[in-house]
Amino acid sequence: MPTSIPAPTREQPAAVRAVGLRKSYGDKTVLDGVDLHIPAGCVFALLGPNGAGKTTAVKILSTLVTADGGQAHVAGHDVAAAPDGVRAAIGVTGQFSAVDGLITGEENMLLMADLHHLPKQEGRRVAAGLLERFDLTAAAKKPASTYSGGMKRRLDIAMTLVGGPRIIFLDEPTTGLDPRSRHAMWQIIRELVAGGVTVLLTTQYLEEADELADRVAVLNGGRIVAEGTPDELKRLVPGGHVRLRFSDPAAYRAAAAALDGAARDDEALSLRIPSDGSQRELRSVLDWLDATGVEADELTVHTPDLDDVFFALTGGRVTGTHTAPAEEDVR
Repeated sequence: MPTSIPAPTREQPAAVRAVGLRKSYGDKTVLDGVDLHIPAGCVFALLGPNGAGKTTAVKILSTLVTADGGQAHVAGHDVAAAPDGVRAAIGVTGQFSAVDGLITGEENMLLMADLHHLPKQEGRRVAAGLLERFDLTAAAKKPASTYSGGMKRRLDIAMTLVGGPRIIFLDEPTTGLDPRSRHAMWQIIRELVAGGVTVLLTTQYLEEADELADRVAVLNGGRIVAEGTPDELKRLVPGGHVRLRFSDPAAYRAAAAALDGAARDDEALSLRIPSDGSQRELRSVLDWLDATGVEADELTVHTPDLDDVFFALTGGRVTGTHTAPAEEDVR
């Protein structure tokens, strides 16, 4: 079972850097020497099954929990020696909303402005701007308890942005949302990154990591078992192939005889050639077709998805690959 790929470049400045993070609760080791390097201005997804240590890692990096060992720097600040500097640079949205349902959306925003010690007039300006940005102006005067699940998530992130953080930790931000609300949240995350914000995203949704992340680290058993771009991780596991389909039986037979290791489907006149999906392997197939004059009517490349990667790297202990119970749609 493949467990690693070449380490990412360290040329880009790190928004988050951790070396050898360790954390145990009693006899249970939650993090067992975790290294992270998260470049500024990207989405970095921490993927893993329940109990893998994702939330613990976020709590350590956001100064909510003290590590038993290792070092971590966030926005250039040591999380142990300079926690105030870390807190001033980050925003955190957990899997459980921090929204107070007893007060209005606007009051939630103004409360956050007060916590960030913004002058009253500036706080109102920032709150109004964020409520508009997240399409919550019409509901601003309503109790947050009346909001749909998607609206509460949007308000939660809006509250996180009051202090203007450049690094945001999103701990399973779409848990419990219906598909439409999840897609709306993805768009918000893309817009944040386009504005220069760095996002550390923890998720159980493989589709979510594939859709959003520039890099993905798979956490299992307290350790990072693989890290790379989604495409790099997909090439880690077997099952990738190039499929050639022919309409001319003679061309099909010629290709089947010449391409060693190709699996035949005589009924469909198609060949399946093992491939890691790389440009080099695809070019070799195309070069062979050009050199022999054999014409394929269709060429498709199939690579494993993150579900396959997750199963391979975590021993099949996968959770959360389906949509969680839905709340109301985004309004």
